[in-house]
Amino acid sequence: MESEKPQNPSPMEPQEEGSNKISKKEAAKLERQRRRQEAAAAAAATAVSTVSIEESDPLSGNYGDVELNDLQSKAVTGRKWTEVGSVTPEMKDQVVLIRGRVQTIRPVGKKIAFVVVRERGFTVQCVLTVKPELVSSQMVKYATSLSKESIVDVEGVVTIPEKPITGATQQQVEVQISKLYGVNRAVPTLPINIEDAARSEVEIEQALEKGEQLVRVNQDTRLNFRILDMRTPANQGIFRIQCQVENIFRQFLLSEGFVGIHTPKLIGGSSEGGSAVFRLDYKGQPACLAQSPQLHKQMAICGDFGRVFEVGPVFRAEDSFTHRHLCEFTGLDVEMEIKEHYSEVMDVVDRLFVAMFDSLNEKCKKELEAIGRQYPFEPLKYLRKTLRLTFAEGIQMLKEAGVEVDPLGDLNTESERKLGQLVTDKYGTEFYILHKYPQAVRPFYTMPCHDNPSYSNSFDVFIRGEEIISGAQRVHVPEFLEKRAGECGIDVKTISTYIDSFRYGAPPHGGFGVGLERVVMLFCALNNIRKTSLFPRDPQRLAP
Repeated sequence: MESEKPQNPSPMEPQEEGSNKISKKEAAKLERQRRRQEAAAAAAATAVSTVSIEESDPLSGNYGDVELNDLQSKAVTGRKWTEVGSVTPEMKDQVVLIRGRVQTIRPVGKKIAFVVVRERGFTVQCVLTVKPELVSSQMVKYATSLSKESIVDVEGVVTIPEKPITGATQQQVEVQISKLYGVNRAVPTLPINIEDAARSEVEIEQALEKGEQLVRVNQDTRLNFRILDMRTPANQGIFRIQCQVENIFRQFLLSEGFVGIHTPKLIGGSSEGGSAVFRLDYKGQPACLAQSPQLHKQMAICGDFGRVFEVGPVFRAEDSFTHRHLCEFTGLDVEMEIKEHYSEVMDVVDRLFVAMFDSLNEKCKKELEAIGRQYPFEPLKYLRKTLRLTFAEGIQMLKEAGVEVDPLGDLNTESERKLGQLVTDKYGTEFYILHKYPQAVRPFYTMPCHDNPSYSNSFDVFIRGEEIISGAQRVHVPEFLEKRAGECGIDVKTISTYIDSFRYGAPPHGGFGVGLERVVMLFCALNNIRKTSLFPRDPQRLAP
């Protein structure tokens, strides 16, 4: 897994997304789109101008584009703002002031317009109706001139519609607009529409069955225009859940006596072994980006911190064109003293992730529902006490199912998935720990088993048949570390400060590492890790 052992997937494992390089055909399409945008922008400017130069409107103060001068932190007015997601039937007849994006505009003649306003994934329908001394026909015309995704301020009275508003998340309310101001206009033609980006595969397939064709926004297009893609309800949910995963990780460990640390990402040698590192010149010295905080978090234990954790970037240079690997991800790392047995580390994993899953299910219901609408999934199955199997027991289960695996080798992706299914069927859980891995497939700093050096005091953790965590007891004896590093092809000189830190008295210790993006991907049963990385970095993507 991320922080414990180098990734070693088959470079031929199919990747669901293609390159982000733009072909000549796509470049020509974008150029045509740019010209259309310019023409539309000019037309919109003319329309706005027409609105402003028509016969003078005594109600003109109730609408219009906000001047730049008024947006330069000109004054503090003390006005009270209401979030769209907080507009509820209990606020009936109250005046609210909301700021959001124009999701849709639907004029009905010249005297009525429906404007759906969105803020952070929540939407509310706002109604503009011509009324004497309140709303003019020019104001309705101004509203229809606004482009989708423009940011607006809306003031109005909350009312209860006769029927639920199916096109908004706040279905039991409407806002009767009395004031409407354009804070910032989006270009008239967007490279991708939010409605298209928010559409589920189920909707697309159902439309095809009816002979209709809906737009499908592919992964690369989403990532090329990530700013727009982020605005979908599902993505709002994904990254809010990601924030909660990090918060729970941090708060739980703090409550268990762990200390948060920050380790360097520029190091003089490989932290995991192997050649898959990003190398660079550091003031005339060879250096690389850290593959994990492994070495330094162990050094922190030797510095008597007892229990430490870190949340930080991790860099891997493998050409891994798969659905679950990135060249840069956020690592959640833990290291701790061991009193007697490496099961103490697994105990922390057990309590931490059960607490995490419980909290997400309890506190993130709206976010999970938003994700499920676009990417339907079943809630994760897990036990109150996490199942633990030895590697040998896992191999035996596979063997009984007709899958032959080297008892001293590693599990490939197919074997992991098969074992995950077997475990779910037998034990009713999609979250389990597999421990006592063969020594040959673990990093040089992993402690061998006391009774069989062919195996190690190590473990992996799986969710829905995919590895998510790797952990182990570490070798804390310097002479043994030097021997193991040499056997793994690591130049001992490049990690001399690491090995030397164990010469001054080092307690037995162990830890684990997990990728934040992978936790969210598998908890929500998403099919690609790029969905859970805000701006993913893979072998073919360095922008945006």
